[in-house]
Amino acid sequence: MLKMSKLADYGTVILTALVGQSEQVQSAAEVATSIRIPLPTVSKILKILAREGLVISLRGARGGYLLARPPSQISIAQIIGAMDGPIGMTECSITPGLCTQESGCPVRANWQRVNRVVLQALQQVTLEHMMQPVAEPVDISGIQATRPSRKKAAITSQ
Repeated sequence: MLKMSKLADYGTVILTALVGQSEQVQSAAEVATSIRIPLPTVSKILKILAREGLVISLRGARGGYLLARPPSQISIAQIIGAMDGPIGMTECSITPGLCTQESGCPVRANWQRVNRVVLQALQQVTLEHMMQPVAEPVDISGIQATRPSRKKAAITSQ
């Protein structure tokens, strides 16, 4: 299963909270309260996002966090990259030389192509897009587990 980390997911939620108050400096505590994620987690993520240049950290009594750029200039790929590191479907999609099978792998080039497509898609979706309401419900039935239940598997094996 392809899955980004919970921290990357929370990073997106935190950044969308900052978009909602884009002209106003928000403390980590204010963000944590508004999105109902524990303060230590929000603080940790905001520090990472600041280090990666996605938010600006302001110190002092009126300190807090602001987006470093407009929401239209922050991509989902940048957020995931900041929180999880380089986006890659396979080890050789990110860093050559990590896999002993790399030189003779018959599917390496195809995995790199898949990686490029996924990365391009994530680069095209911005924080601004994430703030827009979804026009229609998203059908996730196609991504549900396709394994038969044990009861059904037992019936079909008889």
